[in-house]
Amino acid sequence: MKRLLYERRMASKPVAVFFLLLLSPLALFAQDGPATAKPATADQFAGNYKGTAKSPDGDVALTLEIKSDKGKISGRLITPQGEQPFTSGEVVDGKLTIKFGAGSGASQLALQLRDDKAVGEWKAVGSARAVELKKVPTATEAAAAEVKKPATEPSAADTLSGEWDAAADVQGQAFPFSLAMKVDGDKVTGESNSQLGNSTISSGSWKDGKLALVLEGSNGQIALIATMVDGKLVGDFDYAGQLSGKWVAVKKKP
Repeated sequence: MKRLLYERRMASKPVAVFFLLLLSPLALFAQDGPATAKPATADQFAGNYKGTAKSPDGDVALTLEIKSDKGKISGRLITPQGEQPFTSGEVVDGKLTIKFGAGSGASQLALQLRDDKAVGEWKAVGSARAVELKKVPTATEAAAAEVKKPATEPSAADTLSGEWDAAADVQGQAFPFSLAMKVDGDKVTGESNSQLGNSTISSGSWKDGKLALVLEGSNGQIALIATMVDGKLVGDFDYAGQLSGKWVAVKKKP
């Protein structure tokens, strides 16, 4: 009986050792805890900010310009009353403290970074106001962003306005004509010219990428619809309910 108990105790030891090894990293992790974010530095505070200081009498607009040169803080605060240069500035434990003026006119701004905002308190002349400022790009940063900005898609006016060479498929035969269009918002105006004479666009629209025209000809109305495909207008026409087919147009080069 004693031998049987001894053998069971010995067999259970490897299992116990395995679980101890498995749990030990978890225990160490629990002791260390999650990594904490590093406090903000002077260079991280550098930049231009705009926002407000809360007041019972109404919000006060603020503009703050902060510069950091190897950790040395300088800059200015702009309010509706004027400009105040920094007399001192330092970052301690991620908190920026800026002082302005001296004597009875001295004030202090304490800020912390939260995402793209600087929030804190402005103490001036015995009062304390909550401050929230949002970082804005400098003129140099804005110019650089403008250069990197991708070209915008051409507007409908740029795309459609102008002269087009077109052809309609009339029972297997190409019937050439031209279109001159002008776009104003969703409205399209202009005229068409062919060997049969001139036709005016009595109604025309460009909506949701679809062109719809009605031409008033001497022999009746011609309805045209089309979409833009690889820079060409491709669609269908209907001539007074008697003849229909496909048409295509290519814009003339200036």
